[in-house]
Amino acid sequence: MTAPVELVPLECLRCRTRLPAEEGELAWICASCGQGQRLGDDASLIEIEIRFADGSPEASVRWLPFWVLHGNVRIQERLSYGGTQSPDPRWEAPQEFILPAFETTPEVAAKWGTRFLREPIGLRAGSPGTLSGVTVSPEEALALAEFVVLSFEADRRDKLKSLRAVLDLGPPELWCLPFAASGSGSRLALAKA
Repeated sequence: MTAPVELVPLECLRCRTRLPAEEGELAWICASCGQGQRLGDDASLIEIEIRFADGSPEASVRWLPFWVLHGNVRIQERLSYGGTQSPDPRWEAPQEFILPAFETTPEVAAKWGTRFLREPIGLRAGSPGTLSGVTVSPEEALALAEFVVLSFEADRRDKLKSLRAVLDLGPPELWCLPFAASGSGSRLALAKA
């Protein structure tokens, strides 16, 4: 016989206010006390800091959550069909991976990640906004970072055959970035430095 399914309401770790959890979400900010928290592997809540990037003072922005990971990439082996080519020189310096924490495909997540590698944005904390839709776990973000490295190297002119890389990354940080409506899409709306 199987055990019955039990629904347990999520309550803030600090003030015990109920969290507005939607299906599939993994992180929240308490509306009462502002404490950030996420669901751990064992279904318990863990306190986390949730940062909001310094956004431009536009009337309406939509906040999208991203995992940010800092660290080094060591390419151990890179083979291509055209011979061996050196890895991209950017891997010689520490990198900042910015990866979607919201629902998307791995291919789209890799596009976000490679975009932010090519065009670093220099995150600065700003005023809090609204957190919504965190559905990607920190562990999944680490796997996405590996996929970004592979995608980045595969986008080069030679035809990549195989790649062995080691990523030495610190713990993921949860950041929310502001996006403003722009034509038929949206654009990143960070405050000017």
